[in-house]
Order: sequence, then structure tokens, then C-alpha cells
Amino acid sequence: MNPLQRALELYNNHVPQFVDSVLWGQHTFVILLGVGLLFTIWSKFIQFRALTHGVSVIRGKYDDKNDPGAINHFQALSAALSATVGLGNIGGVAVAVAVGGPGAVFWMWVVGFLGMAIKSVEVTLAMLYRDTSDPDNPHGGAMWVIKRGFGDRVGGVAKPIAWVVGAIFCITLLISTVTGGNMFQVWNVASITNEYFGIPQIVTGIFLASLTALVIIGGIKRIGAVAGKLVPFMCGMYIIAGIVVLFVEGKNVPNMLMFIVQDAFSPTHAGGAFLGATAWFGLTTGLRRALFSNEAGQGSSPIAHSAAKTDEPVREGVVAGLEPFVDTCLVCTLTALVILSTNTWNREAEGEFAGEVSIVEVDGTWQVAGDVNASKLPELPAPAKWLAGNRLFLMGELDAVNENQDTRLVKILGTLTTAEADGPDYSQGDLIIHWDDPPAGARIINKGIFTELVGARLTGNAFDRAIPGLGKWLVTLTCWLFALSTMISWSYYGEQGVIYLFGSWAVLAYKIIFCLLAIVASIPAFIRTDAQLGVLADLGTGVMLLANVPIIVVMGYQSMRAFGDYFGRLKRGEMDAPHKAPPFEDVVEGKDVE
Repeated sequence: MNPLQRALELYNNHVPQFVDSVLWGQHTFVILLGVGLLFTIWSKFIQFRALTHGVSVIRGKYDDKNDPGAINHFQALSAALSATVGLGNIGGVAVAVAVGGPGAVFWMWVVGFLGMAIKSVEVTLAMLYRDTSDPDNPHGGAMWVIKRGFGDRVGGVAKPIAWVVGAIFCITLLISTVTGGNMFQVWNVASITNEYFGIPQIVTGIFLASLTALVIIGGIKRIGAVAGKLVPFMCGMYIIAGIVVLFVEGKNVPNMLMFIVQDAFSPTHAGGAFLGATAWFGLTTGLRRALFSNEAGQGSSPIAHSAAKTDEPVREGVVAGLEPFVDTCLVCTLTALVILSTNTWNREAEGEFAGEVSIVEVDGTWQVAGDVNASKLPELPAPAKWLAGNRLFLMGELDAVNENQDTRLVKILGTLTTAEADGPDYSQGDLIIHWDDPPAGARIINKGIFTELVGARLTGNAFDRAIPGLGKWLVTLTCWLFALSTMISWSYYGEQGVIYLFGSWAVLAYKIIFCLLAIVASIPAFIRTDAQLGVLADLGTGVMLLANVPIIVVMGYQSMRAFGDYFGRLKRGEMDAPHKAPPFEDVVEGKDVE
């Protein structure tokens, strides 16, 4: 076993249990919902300020070229959205629905609404304590909040304690950067590109890492400029395509909306490719995926917002409240409705396997035996076709019931590989099925073959079911754009953590490591199942929440005090917009308002 295989084995054996029991235990959900409700009520429903005043701010009415910062409000929001609107909106939502059922979407909405308040609070805090000693390259985030807002103000022994707390946050920031902000993105893009076009996943990883490197070398100004153009384009393109699909499937949409609400409070029974889920499992799955997607409470996006040109901290905090609305309430909901309305989440088998197949026990080891020739597989509907690297499964059954799914069903997974030249019955280049070792005691129910659609591939298939070819081309392109935008913003987040911990001298080495890890994530053996993909996302999100939530709860009163002062002046007419909104193209380009 080589070192990489050993590392993957250790990861898969130990990390999932840590994620489920420590990072995402029942206590996590109670705390997060409680914090969201607290900030919502305490701020007098700041969400509605975000949807009104926040829109005026991003249109440039309050922009002032003399304010400290590197980019305008719109570019700051775009940079933050480029991190949040990523493969979590395509692949993460697909995981939520595929694993937790329709009810998971309802809990994503809950997190989206409460997340608007959390985002406003944490970004306002970051703006209050950001470091603008270099006005063109400001630094901000939870590490600076605790260092400058607690350590520097209290002094004495509080200073080293505050630095250590900030350092712990930065370590969790780097973990999340590597996992959710980098590897999760690359794996999904490499997977869907391989699924549709047969391009080796490692090739995608190398190309995506190279594109990312070209952007992040230029720092926050280049990231802001790229994000300001890329985010509106990619979001607009994806939303329009999703609306077209929902129009095609219009008769199913009202029922799906009702089903989402009903399913949030009751178990979802197994059917087709869906294994089933309890109501609690749907709730926890929805919360995890929504928090991974919109990053509320995670403490990441305040780093991007801290680069905004403004001398009013609350102004950027209100802008940040728009993030979860765009990310979760619009883009994530659209993805979920496409998957649900096309019945992709509980799709039927592609057809029957024409060969013989069974599960046998040999010397205490369970194996899948029988024909492995891919020619025995059923034909896929156009434009899909079986390619090397594709995953598939048969439906199996265990004696014990899975507590999360309330069912005995289990997937018997396999991968299509290319036969070797010296194979006993196949020519070189023939596709054969390499079956994973099945769970002990599993038995195959029938020979119906399902394509294993994990993450972004499930979403792509949903678009294809409505309009053949749309998923292949549009969702693949969108995945590339979403992943690239997320990676460049998250690379900046990690960079700020490195600067806090080590100083600017370590930034170049960090950027090189970031791009190399993108290539590692594209190795086919890295991720194989929905559960493994979910763990990769949950690890980074969980450790950051663990570090950031205590900081914003303890320091949150300062945001509330700033809210009261700012909106009081706004109500008294002391903060009328100094000029009309500039042309939108100037806002996107980041041109200073004269």
C-alpha cells in the first residue's frame, strides 16, 4: 500500500466518525439555530434591511473613492459570493436531496433566512476591527476581531490569549480552504467532466489548478475584478437555465414545493435510487449542506468583505446579508427544484444487467461474483453513455436497519475500468466492471442497474432529463465557472490566515500548496460515494464553526450597537446617498465614482 492509499484509508476510517460525533452532533444544530434566532431577533430582523438598503449600497449610491479599502461594495459582495456560490449549490444540494430527501430543502431555507442575520453580524464585526494600515490591502476576519477587539483593547495577558484564539481560527480556516474551498470543488468538476466527456479526472485537476494560479497571483484586486464579472454571468446563466427546466416541468413544481414542506417533518420512504431518510436525518443533512453552501457563521466571507471601500462598518454588514439570500434562497432552491421535479433523486434503474451477478463469501471476505463485461449493461439514454471511470450500483439489502435511513437498503457499487491487454476474456480497451467489496451480509435484490450520480453529476442528469444535452453542456460549464470562482476566493481566505500566522513571506509557498492539492483531489480514488463527499465538505465547515461561533456570540453586542447607531442616523436623514447610482458597468468594473 503506497503512502497516498494509506492516507486515504486513515481518512476514511477515522474522519467521518469525528465529523459526525464531534463537529456535527445534535449540539451543533441546536447552537446554530439558536444563534441564528438570537441575532435575528436582537437585530430586529436585519434580513429586511439587507433586501432593501443593502441593494442601494451595492448599486454604488454610497461609494466614495476616498474611503479605505481596495474594492467597491459590489465587488466585495461578488468576491464573497464567488466563494459561496460554488459547487455547494450544484453538488452540495444534490447530496442533500439524494441523501436527506426533499425535506432537507426546507431546512436549507431556514438556514438561509437565519444566515442572513448571522452574516450581517459577523461582517459588521470584521469591518469594525479590520486592519487598514495599508488602505489598498486591508486585512479582516474573526482573527482580527478577537485580536484587536479583545486583546488590544484589554491588554496585558489578554493579548497573547487573543492571538492564540485568532491562530486557532486561522488553522480551521486553512482546513476549510483545503477541503471545501478547494478539493470539494475540484472533485466535482473532474467527476462531471469525466462522466460526460471521458476526460481523465487528473487532467481536469491540473487544468483547473493552473487557471486558479493565474488569477490568485494578482491578489485581492484581481480576484475582485474577476469575480465582479464572473459571478453575475455565471449566476444569471444558471438561473435562466433552471427557470427553463422548471417551465418544462411546470406541472410538477407545485407538488414538489408542498412535498418539501411536508417531508421536512416526516420520514421519506425509499423509492428508486433513493434509500430513504428519517425526518431528523433530512433536517441535519439540509442544515449541513446549507451551511457549507452559504458559509453563515463560518467566518470566511468577512475576510472578503473587509476589503470593501467604506468608512461605515454596518454598510458592508448589510450588504453581506444578501449572500445567503442569493446563495441559498435562490440558487440552491433552483437546483433542488430541478432535481426533484424531474424525479432524478428517486430515478428508476437504467435497465437490467444482462449477465449473472451475486454476492459470495470467500474465506470471510464478501465479494461480488459473476459477469463483469460492460456490454451486459443496459444502454443509457442520450446524450449519456458508459465511459471508463463511471460509477454504477445494484440495489442490495442488509439484515439490520440503517437508523438514518430507516431502511435495510444498501448500494452495491462498481466502477467501469479499461481491461488490461492480458485479461482472460477481453481485448485491451474493453470496459469491465470493477465491483467494490460489498457490506458484510448484503444480498442483491434484483439486477436493476443504476448510474451512481454523486454531487454535480446528479444535477447534470436532472437537467438532461428535462432537456437532453442541457446538463452535459450547461451544467458542466457552470461547474467549471462555479468551482473556479470559489477556489480563487477561498485561496484569498487561506492567504489571510497564513499572513496572520506566519506573515507575508509564506504566501507564495501557500499558493503553490493550494494548487497542488487541487490536483490531488482529482485523483479518481479520492472520493467514491455521496457520504465521502459530504464528509469532505462537513470537515472544513465544522471546524470553522467551532472556532468562529464563540467569537461572534461574545462580540456580537458590538454589532448590535453599531446597527442601532447606523440605522438611527439613516432614519434621521443624516446619511442620504451622496450621489445617484452610477452606470452598472462602472460598478462592475470597480471604477471610482467622481
